[in-house]
Amino acid sequence: MQIVNHLLYTSRSIIISSTHFIKMAVEYYDFGPYKIHHSSVFHTTDLSFAFVNLRPAVTGHVLICPKREVKRVADLTDDENVELWRIAHKLGRQLESYHNATSLTFCIQDGPQAGQSVPHVHIHILPRKNGDFENNDDIYDLINEKEKELKRKLAVDLERKDRSLDEMAQEADAYRKFVL
Repeated sequence: MQIVNHLLYTSRSIIISSTHFIKMAVEYYDFGPYKIHHSSVFHTTDLSFAFVNLRPAVTGHVLICPKREVKRVADLTDDENVELWRIAHKLGRQLESYHNATSLTFCIQDGPQAGQSVPHVHIHILPRKNGDFENNDDIYDLINEKEKELKRKLAVDLERKDRSLDEMAQEADAYRKFVL
């Protein structure tokens, strides 16, 4: 094991000597015009990050998005596209098991007319259980409403009924244990 001679701290990372680099969590991740606190993020790669939802439609509702702000799916690079779906594939399986679900809903709203309220590509992953919605497709209406509600609340900074950072951090901690 190599001995480290000195550390240089920056706001985004720790650099060890001139030839070694260890990535550390940034304080906030950009999600369109919004900031996602690092405690809500439970998985990152060079190209993407996964985080718990501020207003989940069902228990275990998470999002995955590229680190680069990309407004539409067609604007993703091939590497970003593959990475998002690779993570969704593995994470979905883990969320389904963790929440004793029987199915998963994967959802992307690509553009404002499709219900995309945050102009940053993101995949919703929702663990599903029998009877969680009377009409199965009602989940899409709920996702649309939650996103519209979030945009209204964040845009005007009204008193929110969101989950606390502590609550979201606890959920993210649980998911960190099984991600990839």
